[in-house]
Amino acid sequence: MITPMSLKTSQLPSLSFESTFAVSKRFIIGIDEVGRGSIAGPVAVGVALIDLRGIENSWPEKLRDSKLISEKIREEIFPEVSSWVHSWSVGMASVEEIEAKGIVESLALAGYRALTELLEDSQLRASLATDGAQIILDGSHNWLGTKTMGFDVVAKTKADRDCVSVACASVLAKVTRDRLMLEIAKEYPLFSLASNKGYASAEHIAALKEHGPSPIHRISWLTKILQD
Repeated sequence: MITPMSLKTSQLPSLSFESTFAVSKRFIIGIDEVGRGSIAGPVAVGVALIDLRGIENSWPEKLRDSKLISEKIREEIFPEVSSWVHSWSVGMASVEEIEAKGIVESLALAGYRALTELLEDSQLRASLATDGAQIILDGSHNWLGTKTMGFDVVAKTKADRDCVSVACASVLAKVTRDRLMLEIAKEYPLFSLASNKGYASAEHIAALKEHGPSPIHRISWLTKILQD
């Protein structure tokens, strides 16, 4: 696991990219997904809103893309991140929805749910409409599709690494989903979900082959695993 002490400067997030939108947009909505490659459990999409005019203090010192920091550090900085951003939310799509709709549509659905929750605040909704907001989406394409609530979208590869807003979304989504997977692990103790969080670890795969899948597994994703 890479620790903050070993990270290169190029792996540290900044507001450089967000600041390019400051001329026409007051708000930035950073968005990232977690759980896309998991074989069990839901997919989660985090949304982190920052006010470019209202940033008075630096962001949490240990903030990084959630993949670059340990679970311990993610839990440690979660309260700081959630209080530093202007507003945030996490939306999810269930295993049943992933099976029925596919992963891309499920990601869009989870993102739509997160944005919908964010916009429940009527005062915030009015501010976004008046002063403008830009979505920065981690990835190489707009996987939100039309579910952007009317906001402009730019997809940026490695945005979770490079952009403070998206790094915040990454941590918020990861911790929220991991906490849910810990609860699910209590119901399905055979699959070591507390440690693998639904991903295809060797221990998880061995349990699948021995016991078969459970209702929290993405069955259509298991064909090759169960055939090997």
